[in-house]
Amino acid sequence: MAKVLISMKEEFLEEIDRVADSEHRSRSELIREALRLYMRAHPKSIQESQHISQQAQLLESILLD
Repeated sequence: MAKVLISMKEEFLEEIDRVADSEHRSRSELIREALRLYMRAHPKSIQESQHISQQAQLLESILLD
């Protein structure tokens, strides 16, 4: 499993830890679940972002040829 380093305010991290403790989960489990829920709630944004990235790669390959 890959590790990711993120920055956040100490107060927010403490709140995350309180919720994780109350649910008997690790901090990592809670954050993974939050991201899964976000991605399910915003599939269009993710698809649009992937499409834009593909278009940019195509344009770059055309311009570099």
